[in-house]
Order: sequence, then structure tokens, then C-alpha cells
Amino acid sequence: MPTLNFEALQPLAEILGAALRQRGWRITAAESCTGGLVCAAITSVAGSSGWFERGFVTYSNAAKTELLGVNAALFAQVGAVSPEVANAMALGALHHAGADLAVAITGIAGPDGGTADKPVGTVWFGLARRAAGQAPCQTRLMRFDGDRSAVRMQAAAFALRWAAQDLQAE
Repeated sequence: MPTLNFEALQPLAEILGAALRQRGWRITAAESCTGGLVCAAITSVAGSSGWFERGFVTYSNAAKTELLGVNAALFAQVGAVSPEVANAMALGALHHAGADLAVAITGIAGPDGGTADKPVGTVWFGLARRAAGQAPCQTRLMRFDGDRSAVRMQAAAFALRWAAQDLQAE
């Protein structure tokens, strides 16, 4: 995959914004390893105030619990980088923001922190919708290559792309 820079995220955010505007929806983001890159990409788009509600940068486990309501026991049971935590982050963001769509990101950007089961580049994503008739939350696992910056950029790009594709799939 070619190296991504921040400017590469804006067109993805524009596509997401168009899909949200078409539905009259607002999005929220709960970010851990990306540290606000998704929110920064979204707010780089003129007019994003019409479809972006708010973002949560919950880097620590305590922040995930305090701001999003993630059950602290999950961290001991499955770890912060897990589908369960991604799910809880997305649902918590949706609940606390009152948005229609929430995307959540939790992963290991490196260079440290990886294990045999969860190597550097492991990122879990959650996507939750408020719309009736939808599954409450979907989760996806991705493994990205590269240094810390590359992992973070790829994760932010994936989150923006996945959210837009999910909206366009209907």
C-alpha cells in the first residue's frame, strides 16, 4: 500500500460526508490509536458541521470507561485491542453523542505493545448505527504494515472508507 499522508484522508472524509448528507445523518468517532486523525480529517472538510457531531479521543482504558462507558472488566478479560472493546466504544460513542452513526478504532500502532497474538499493526474497528432494523454494531479486524505513522494513517483511512461504504451499500 502506498504511504498515506494526512492530505490523503480528506477525500475519504468528503465521500463519507456526502453519504451522510444524503441521509441527513450525523457521525461521531471514538478513537484510540489514531488519536483524533479521523476527526481531524472530517473537520478538514468545509461544511462538516452539518454532518459531524463530535469525537472522543480515548487513548487510555480509563478514558474509554469514563467517556464511552466501556466496562472496565473487558480490559482484563479480552484486552483493549479486541472486538468487544471496539463494539463497546462504538455503542458508547453513539449513546453519548446522539449521532446516527459511530465509528470506533482501537489498536496497536507500535513500535512497542505488540504480542504474538496481537502484533503491532493489529487494529479493531467498530461501526454502530442508530437506525432501526440494523445490527447494533459491526466489528472488523485489520492488520496494517509499516511504522507507527503508517499504521495510524491506514487505520484512519480504513475507518473513513468503511463508514462510507456501509452507508453506500444500501
